[in-house]
Amino acid sequence: MSERWQGRHDGTPGASPQLRLDELLDGLQEQVQQVRAARDRMRPLLDAVLAVGSDLDLGVVLHRIVESAATLVDARYGALGVLGDDGTIKQFVTVGMDEETIARIGPYPRGEGILGLLIRHPEPLRLANLAEHPASAGFPPGHPPMTSFLGTPIQVRDQMFGNLYLTNKQGADRFDADDEAVLRTLAAAAGVAIDNARLYDDARRKQRWLAASGELTRGLLSGGNPGEVLDSVATTVRELADADLVTLAVPVGDSGELVVEVASGKRAEALRGMVLPVTNLAAKVFASGETIISEAVSTDPRIEGGSAKVAEVVELGPAFFVPLGTRDHVRGVLLVANVPGGPTFPEEVVDMVTGFGNQAALTLDVAEHRRDAERMLVLRDRDRIARDLHDLVIQRLFAGALSLQSTLGRVADRPQVGERIERVVDDLDDTIKVIRSTIYALRESDRARGSGLRAHLVAATDRAAEALGFAPALRMTGLLDTGVPADYADHLLAVLGEALSNAARHARATSVDVTVETSGTTLRLRVADDGRGIDPAVTRRSGLANLRRRAEDLDGTFTLDANSPSGTVVEWVVPLPASS
Repeated sequence: MSERWQGRHDGTPGASPQLRLDELLDGLQEQVQQVRAARDRMRPLLDAVLAVGSDLDLGVVLHRIVESAATLVDARYGALGVLGDDGTIKQFVTVGMDEETIARIGPYPRGEGILGLLIRHPEPLRLANLAEHPASAGFPPGHPPMTSFLGTPIQVRDQMFGNLYLTNKQGADRFDADDEAVLRTLAAAAGVAIDNARLYDDARRKQRWLAASGELTRGLLSGGNPGEVLDSVATTVRELADADLVTLAVPVGDSGELVVEVASGKRAEALRGMVLPVTNLAAKVFASGETIISEAVSTDPRIEGGSAKVAEVVELGPAFFVPLGTRDHVRGVLLVANVPGGPTFPEEVVDMVTGFGNQAALTLDVAEHRRDAERMLVLRDRDRIARDLHDLVIQRLFAGALSLQSTLGRVADRPQVGERIERVVDDLDDTIKVIRSTIYALRESDRARGSGLRAHLVAATDRAAEALGFAPALRMTGLLDTGVPADYADHLLAVLGEALSNAARHARATSVDVTVETSGTTLRLRVADDGRGIDPAVTRRSGLANLRRRAEDLDGTFTLDANSPSGTVVEWVVPLPASS
């Protein structure tokens, strides 16, 4: 065989045709394997795209995106960080970690280190080792070790929605270019699925808001109890906003302070009836008529002084305050809040609650107009009764008395009959005096209580703050202004004044809690302090005897007990008359 036909293994022009054919076949086989690998990878990718787009619930869609991403690139851990308006992570969806590990790590990241790098520079990022990157901020205690990293942004309609984070490639020491290409494709499909889910979520939320608005309107037109309607407003807002707590605070008198009239959600019972000082954010909203949004309301620097009372009852995180009514005529303030670590509220929810709050303001207006109308009917009826008593009854009684007196001269010879007639005339005269006093009471009783019991209670605690050195915490519950008769209210204010005076003079307390509530059948006052308690050496307690006498005069009870861990508790409970 000549030299030019001898085979060579380097693929040069002088190589054997057989060897060249083998090399071509090997190359073709390699390409076939690549095609098969691409096909095998394409099928899971298509399945993942179908999976993330098969549901319209946003929470489900986000979780499926993370699961599908981790499966496609064989990642041990996966996460999706949803960005807020301020560019930080407001929601963090994870896979690969159990609940115990998540609890051990603590709060989710806000967007520091590598996560923040991807936020500031929304481009795909592959790293062999997270710790070796200059932007790495390390891991909190209890965090599982992570090395290899792959991240890519997710955009919805050319707007940044969040980022996908994958770590710890399984079966290899790092993620490759194919992993990056697959993840970018999934991120594009995820953007479409998220957009569809958000549109559906917005449409569904608007439908629920419209339905709730219709229920509120029907409740007003049907003449429902205003308190029950407001309870329904708070519950509806909490459910539709997916919030942990919703409260409605209304003004008390002209002091600028607000009282929590309605509460729904976490620790609602403890908050209902609480008086909020003028330093609270709700009072600021009431004064300005502008919405306030806070990322952590219990620690908001805009809060001053006594507003810490609310934080003692329930710790609050993301929240917003909405005025009810127009800026020139605010009727109350609606608080919508989550617990610390909870999600912030999107702008569309704030807008919807604002619109719904305006209807709540209408509820207050309608309720007030109805009460005014009923009050006018009562006053007119009282005026009519007073006029009839004066023009008809008194005149007839007076005429009858004169007639009887004119007959006395005719029975002068019968002294027993004359004496009896004189007694009847005296009784008629006393009856006329009673009727006249009743007429005066009918016309003046409502004027005497124009300021309302609630305003008097706030004023009493404000006066006590000067002697105590701090403002007592005040909670008021029930129809105190309309359900408590004037004489009972006078007794209550006297008892409260004495109890607060004792706390200021003898208890050396650092805090005093005042609770006033009525159920419609009973009136209850509770004053608790953390002072030095009851001194057994003091045997003369004339003030306490007066409190007990006031309770017994109204068929009620008075108790004085030790508070835990220190101090005293005064309780004064009386039944209300059935006609109140």
